[in-house]
Amino acid sequence: MRGRLFLPGIPIVALVLTAVWADTVRRPPLLELGELASAAEPGEELSGGATTVVDAGRNSFGRSPMNLDRARWPDFHHGKKVFARDWSDPRKTPVPVGPLFSAASCMTCHVKDGRGRPPASPAEPPVSIVFQLSASGGRGPHPSYGEQLDFHGVGGSAGEGSVTVDYDERSDEFASGESFSLLQPRYTFKHLARGPLGEGVPFSPRVAPVNFGLGLLEAIPEEALLALADPDDRDQDGISGRPNQVEDVAERRTKLGRFGWKANQPSVLQQSAHALFADMGLTTELFPGQAGSAPEVTPEDLERLLFYTRLVAVPRRRNWDAPPVLRGKAVFRAIGCSGCHVSTPFETGDVPGFPELSRQRIFPYTDLLLHDLGAGLADGRPDGQASGQEWRTPPLWGIGLVEAVNGHTRFLHDGRARNLEEAILWHGGEAAPTQERYVRLPREDREALLAFLNSL
Repeated sequence: MRGRLFLPGIPIVALVLTAVWADTVRRPPLLELGELASAAEPGEELSGGATTVVDAGRNSFGRSPMNLDRARWPDFHHGKKVFARDWSDPRKTPVPVGPLFSAASCMTCHVKDGRGRPPASPAEPPVSIVFQLSASGGRGPHPSYGEQLDFHGVGGSAGEGSVTVDYDERSDEFASGESFSLLQPRYTFKHLARGPLGEGVPFSPRVAPVNFGLGLLEAIPEEALLALADPDDRDQDGISGRPNQVEDVAERRTKLGRFGWKANQPSVLQQSAHALFADMGLTTELFPGQAGSAPEVTPEDLERLLFYTRLVAVPRRRNWDAPPVLRGKAVFRAIGCSGCHVSTPFETGDVPGFPELSRQRIFPYTDLLLHDLGAGLADGRPDGQASGQEWRTPPLWGIGLVEAVNGHTRFLHDGRARNLEEAILWHGGEAAPTQERYVRLPREDREALLAFLNSL
């Protein structure tokens, strides 16, 4: 149970709702601003608790936490150097990427610790988006290309192939009469070094997610996340989030998945080491190469990288108590967005070696669970226990600063949405009722909801 109030099966937030949503298409009344005067919660602007940084500029995603002890600053900056290192440059590292790779540095995809995007045109090669592959039927790596198509080879040699992205545009309109359009991506695989992928082979385009707040997400107690799971929808709210239970390679046991678009990685360690291996062709102690060979990323460099990635800080919210934002917050809850992007805070547990992350009250706006988002967003590729239609609820903190940091507003797992509104309109499956309520909103409430999202 998620602790929400209900009217005829529809999630409602007490004290902020002024209309019951009708099943028929009609114009719902505006929420009254006067009723929202006390809706700002104490401390909610500090999305990452005491770690939160005050920066709304181009570098707002790459800051050290505000509560980091000065004596630990050098460790943070050493880790950032590993994150930014170009592993294809022999002047900077004795260990090259490859022999095949998708990126030569972490920063290539996570530019300024931010979000990747798809190519802007069919002529632009993919940079901060990867294409994960499976065998026919969706289980196991592709027999010829493995689990990911690599675009580059060492020394400028050819990679495994290339991909172009085109879009089909379709139009629709809101209940209030304004029109909108959505882009359906089409992918064409070219110059494949080992022959065609084959009929029915599932593939999943995935842009790089933001790189901040990871240590805080890892520090949320597992029981707090499992308490939000409702795989059989026993509360009959139409939302049936469930955990992805995955293998923890280091601990040799099954654990709750937290990271990746389908929650297929259980820890910052495994997420980072797997990215080094899959994206850059670099081995670590966790993902070694041939038997007896030394890891290409030394334990010391991996530890520095983990120190950095766990501590990259979440930016502070802007205008969190402005009346339009408070209206949007109420709309967000009233139409059901908080069913997955939970708006109540979490408290992190005690994190050995990281007092900065311990006992923090945080607002990530996620449950880190899997949800079926419908056929429109499906990639058809299972991942762990996640089906081809399920995706992890991505955190929303910092989402309003993507344009300032990365110069674009492309969202969803493959970047097909050109802005936040299109991302909402693509939601289906469990989120279809919320999407339909959004379409029925008057423009004033849609704009308020977007103002709220941009404040995060």
